[in-house]
Amino acid sequence: MEVMQYQIVLVNLDPTIGSEIKKSRPCVVISPDEMNKYLRTIVIAPMTTTSKKYPTRVEIKHDNKIGWIVLDQIRTVDKQRILKELGRLTKPEIKEVKSILLETYIE
Repeated sequence: MEVMQYQIVLVNLDPTIGSEIKKSRPCVVISPDEMNKYLRTIVIAPMTTTSKKYPTRVEIKHDNKIGWIVLDQIRTVDKQRILKELGRLTKPEIKEVKSILLETYIE
């Protein structure tokens, strides 16, 4: 499977420790295509349907549900953890993710 930035994929996140987001769940691929093409790992942000409105979370509609991309729990996982492809973020969602990543991790 070719993995692309801003794609939504189902990822098995177990095992986890403490407050890390658990189980298999949709995740957004954050790593750029150049990395995704050559490395066996990808950088992802998990998604959840139960969240409060934190400044590091992006609200989106996916699979006819309201959910949040959890940018405060970004992690690197092996591509073997990907179970299947689920979709892709819209252009406005990508713009908001980029804005929050910039504000949170760069500035």
